[in-house]
Amino acid sequence: MIKKEQILGTWELVGGTTHDDAGAPLPPPYGGDTAMALLSLREDGRMISVLCDSRDQVPTNEDREYTSYCGSYSFDGNTLITRVDACSDPSRFGTDQVRQVRVIDGLLALRPPPRKKNGKTEHRELFWKKISP
Repeated sequence: MIKKEQILGTWELVGGTTHDDAGAPLPPPYGGDTAMALLSLREDGRMISVLCDSRDQVPTNEDREYTSYCGSYSFDGNTLITRVDACSDPSRFGTDQVRQVRVIDGLLALRPPPRKKNGKTEHRELFWKKISP
């Protein structure tokens, strides 16, 4: 079980993986190596996350990804749940964003629930490096 103190601070996205139900790899989240993202989890229970695909050119068969949201969060040692109160995607307003959490070699790994995209089910995991306490 992970302690809340371990997830507090500001984190920078360093990578991520995406695969389908069969385990076949899908394009990496937010453009892969060029992704720009920050996550901040404060002790007072507030968080903010901003993620974007920063490639100069996005292939015609892909969409440029961008998302941001903030809100109050709870953490039980395994699951981070944010009640969204501001966001770039209006459909997320008032929802709970649920992420499974693990720590791997000092990186914070967050896994959202699977989602449908372009007719396939995506399974993602994003890896974050702490840059500030």
